Amino acid sequence: MDWVRHLFQSTPEIALFVCLALGYLVGKLRVGPIRLGGICGTLIVALLVGLLDVSLEPQVRTIAFALFIFALGFTGGPQFFANLNRSGLKLGVLSLVEAVTVVALVLTLGSLLALDVGTASGILAGAATESAVVGTATEAIGKLGLDSATSAAFQGNVATAYTVCYLFGLITIVLFTSGLAPALLRINLRDSSRALLRELGGGDDDPDASPALPGLVGRAYEVERVVGRTAGQVEAALPGRATVEGVVRDGGFVAASPDLVLAAGDVVVLVGERKALIDGESVIGPETTRPDAAAKTTLETREVVVTAREAVDRPLRDLRAHGVFLTSLSRTDQLMPTADGTRVRRGDVVTLVGAPNDVERATGRIGYAVPRTVATDFVYLGLGVTLGMLIGKLTVHLGAVPLSLGTGGGALLSGLVFGWFRSRHRAIGSFPPAAATLTKDLGLATFIAATGLAAAPQAGPLLAEYGLLLPFAGIGMVLVPALLSLYIGGRLLKIEPPILIGAIAGQQCSTPAISAVTGVAGNSVPLIGYTVTYAISSILLPLTGPVVVGLIGA
Repeated sequence: MDWVRHLFQSTPEIALFVCLALGYLVGKLRVGPIRLGGICGTLIVALLVGLLDVSLEPQVRTIAFALFIFALGFTGGPQFFANLNRSGLKLGVLSLVEAVTVVALVLTLGSLLALDVGTASGILAGAATESAVVGTATEAIGKLGLDSATSAAFQGNVATAYTVCYLFGLITIVLFTSGLAPALLRINLRDSSRALLRELGGGDDDPDASPALPGLVGRAYEVERVVGRTAGQVEAALPGRATVEGVVRDGGFVAASPDLVLAAGDVVVLVGERKALIDGESVIGPETTRPDAAAKTTLETREVVVTAREAVDRPLRDLRAHGVFLTSLSRTDQLMPTADGTRVRRGDVVTLVGAPNDVERATGRIGYAVPRTVATDFVYLGLGVTLGMLIGKLTVHLGAVPLSLGTGGGALLSGLVFGWFRSRHRAIGSFPPAAATLTKDLGLATFIAATGLAAAPQAGPLLAEYGLLLPFAGIGMVLVPALLSLYIGGRLLKIEPPILIGAIAGQQCSTPAISAVTGVAGNSVPLIGYTVTYAISSILLPLTGPVVVGLIGA
């Protein structure tokens, strides 16, 4: 192992990317519905590699975390502010329950067991299954004015305690939301989710299944049974949504309108739901495969961000328009039910399919098209990160306790505002979703790897001292806020059970939990609650790190 040690010590950047590669490989391992994920896997590998006395420059952690937390705020900003309304805040209460409860519990543990500030902060981060807390807490510890050796030891304890608590907290929240919570509510989650989806105006929606046949299809029919009728009357006679896109007549193509009268010998080109066209021959006439009919019809697919005032907080049915089909609805990168009753929020992305003119008209009524540029506006990005770092330098004294957001908290708030502003003024600040995702993932993974490498020397002594406490802390600090939210959401707020269970997964920012819940539910209804609490908790929970460090450190 000497040559490996020498290689990593002389070229620590190689050690970094080894940690990333092996960490994400470990994170892919699955036991039932449980999967560690790349971040926890990276931390485990980094703790092991760090035993070879390998470390990275402190600036690497600072820069990587600043980029991650700014991108997190930037992508979550539109949804965060969109949820600051009556319906969003109703679910947002659960995120507040999560934040307040875990802070109270960790302060209690810290007082009873005389935990150092690093161990307490690591328990908070791991039990809340929120990796960003590791960064905000670690940075806050560095500002306590401790000597360098003590500060490094406490920062190392954050990573070690986080790793153990995260593992047990993850298992607990997955099992709670997918099994225990439905049992406590005395419901069958699959039946309850299907019933709620039907109330919203949808059908069965299995998130893990892809239809063998597409739901939106195009067909051409020879006019025999509808001679003398208008295109609008034909559309109304079909059992579902369908649009006459045009008519082939005497070798030419006639653009369709609702009052266009059909004549014998015409070929009608329709686009619509499969169920609407499956009996098209019995309504219109024989189906034909004439190439001129298909060649004359052009459809466009466009992703549109919901921002228009008249579209926000409206049921999905109100966004539907003649000639335009809504094929998907996504919120914070999660596919939502496309039922008529699903409420649309600012920042949601809908996929429109239809004739170019119809799609253009619908886009103006809903919001704006997702830009197709792949270029990032580094002027906007750089200004945002810089402003965040300046905000993080501000310190407020609560009595004798100094409280500071630090680089992480400042960049998070800056990202929120810059992302929200970008959603309203799309001419500036381009930060394509793929670029933002890469920035988040690489920034957090790099920060976690650097933290793990630095924490390795303190891991053994901490585990020897608190080896039994950490697993029970991870389990208890998940169960207590989850049970409180189950009671408050079910009894006091009267939230529908599938949405409530999804919201509890979201208040923990747990992607594995919502994956398990939607698998049991058989559709994506729980995501309605998950996306709201996830957006709020992903902002609240990182801010708890400096609070706990400030209170315990004082």
